Amino acid sequence: MLARRISATSQRWPQCRAKVPSYPFFFLLIILTFNINAAAGTKASPKSPKPTNEDCLVCHGDSGLSTERNGKTVSLHVDSDKFKASIHGSMFSCVDCHTDLKSSPHETTPAKVNCSTCHADEQAQYDRSFHAKAIAAGDSKAATCTDCHGSPHELLPAADPKSRVNHLNIPATCGTCHGQKFVMEPSGHSNAQFLSYEQSVHGRAVASGSEKAAVCTDCHGTHEILAATDTKSPIFKFNVPATCAKCHGPVKEQFMQSIHGQAIARGNSLAPVCTDCHGIHSIKSHLDPNSSVNAANLAQVTCARCHEGVRLSQELGVEGSRASTYLASYHGLASKRGSQIVANCASCHGVHNILPSSDTRSTINRANLIKTCGQCHPGVSEKFTLGKVHVDAPLSADIGSKAVRFIRGFYLLMIFGVIGGMVLHNLIIWRRKAIIHRDAYPRTVTRMTDNQRWQHLTLLLSFFTLVITGFALKYPDSFLSMIPGMGERVRGIVHRIAGVVMIGAGVYHIVYAMFTRDGRKLVLDLLPEPKDAFDLVAVMRYYLGLGGKKPEFKRFTYAEKAEYWALVWGVFVMAATGIALWAKVTVGHLFARWWLDVATSIHFYEAILATLAIIVWHFYQIFLDPDAYPMNWAWWDGKMSAHHYEEEHGLDGETLLAAARAEEGNHGASAECEESETVTHE
Repeated sequence: MLARRISATSQRWPQCRAKVPSYPFFFLLIILTFNINAAAGTKASPKSPKPTNEDCLVCHGDSGLSTERNGKTVSLHVDSDKFKASIHGSMFSCVDCHTDLKSSPHETTPAKVNCSTCHADEQAQYDRSFHAKAIAAGDSKAATCTDCHGSPHELLPAADPKSRVNHLNIPATCGTCHGQKFVMEPSGHSNAQFLSYEQSVHGRAVASGSEKAAVCTDCHGTHEILAATDTKSPIFKFNVPATCAKCHGPVKEQFMQSIHGQAIARGNSLAPVCTDCHGIHSIKSHLDPNSSVNAANLAQVTCARCHEGVRLSQELGVEGSRASTYLASYHGLASKRGSQIVANCASCHGVHNILPSSDTRSTINRANLIKTCGQCHPGVSEKFTLGKVHVDAPLSADIGSKAVRFIRGFYLLMIFGVIGGMVLHNLIIWRRKAIIHRDAYPRTVTRMTDNQRWQHLTLLLSFFTLVITGFALKYPDSFLSMIPGMGERVRGIVHRIAGVVMIGAGVYHIVYAMFTRDGRKLVLDLLPEPKDAFDLVAVMRYYLGLGGKKPEFKRFTYAEKAEYWALVWGVFVMAATGIALWAKVTVGHLFARWWLDVATSIHFYEAILATLAIIVWHFYQIFLDPDAYPMNWAWWDGKMSAHHYEEEHGLDGETLLAAARAEEGNHGASAECEESETVTHE
């Protein structure tokens, strides 16, 4: 084709024919040669270079460079100074990690860098970790490489004080997740462990700059962090002694020779390890009052977890009740009183080197007791060491324990016999004197009608039944719960019956006050009036010796009025809250659950208030007031002497007049009887 074009051109421009050679293949050769050389030149040219760090930083050095990922703005900025100072920046270029980049700027988004390219072993460990499994299960908040190490563009070696994985910075790094409640709770975990660590002896030491104190990775590991239930985990129960031994080697040697360590070596999961006694994250110095190994807490808290209950007794035959029998001894009582020098569990049994008494190395072996007891009691003899530290007389069969049991029984009989006799003796005398005192003046004033006395008696019995059965539930270890037959079922039934009786008495009283003359008059006389406030001031002035005369009262004093209306309020509140708690399921359907908590709180504190008010206020007026001693008999038979009534209620002329007429009538009747008897005799 090229030859034809050349030929046509020659024909078209004949004037040029003479200047062009008549060799058509000559031009073809020249053109082919040019094309071949051009192609050869292209293949021989050098490859285009990969982007340098400077090329990348032309764009990524811009602090405003960002992109959108999952609806969030993500910065793509790389700080050139921090990158150059980082462990990666000092050794590698950008394309060493971003291997898919061929040009700058790049047209496609680079693939995510895989740390395992260089850190294969660490990646394999991480893949087996709790964090990796959480991510695989869908927990997007679980830690990845960058969460702990920081940005790969700013990553520093662990020896650098500014590194996120520097020893002193590990707690803060782990705390970015484990210290945040909103991060931990969705995955079913708590941030309490991290907060406890911060207050522990380890956490405080690290905060003070200690390079030796344990941090998270010392116990949990670094990349291969496993669950505590994993047998390979350093915090798996049977691995805990070895983990703690990284720092506390000599202690581990003692522990592994102890009875606890030997049990752990045999695979006994009931035996304690370091964390069972010292705590896990909340480990504190033994001098700290809040420490589980503080002297004051050993018997009551730490050792008691295992040695007080029956589990070890049932499973392994280890004697129980060791804490309670110690606390019942002088040592235990003094410890509860706050003594810092009295012997505790560790004083006698040892700390990490606890051995059974049959072991000759044990501090409580018979051959070593003089030395052990001599730490607190210098100069003790072998006979002294024969005494018991644990007060367990009912469980022992030695001569001393038998003697103690005999003496205990003897004195219990003496206490009940002698004191009971004294009570009976004084009760007989008191009863007779009370009757004589009661009959010293004719009791002609009707203070309470028969109807009112029955209402009062019903209220009295139901109230104290409620008090006893209610506080027996709240305080199950008190003497109230020891009443024979007061099991929970019986207690609950009796409490509800008493409540119904009290509510019934309240309803009856409302009907009585509305539809009977005595009831209406009773309520009217009990209504507060301004005089009551003045009477209160006058009473305080008179009895404090500040002047004035003793005030006189109407049918009811201000104290009696206050007590009556307090009773009305108390019955209403206790009835309402009691019914709500009784019908808790129904109330729970109608209101939020916390309403029942509020009702419980009101019921409890109102009960305390009412009980103390009766004892302090009402009992004083009935039994302890010197003017009424030994008691005001009106609650028993409704009567008072005119002399006493006039002293207390001198302004109630109507009642006093009625009493005077009744007394005159009695005198007239008595005179007629005497005259009749005289005539008959004559």
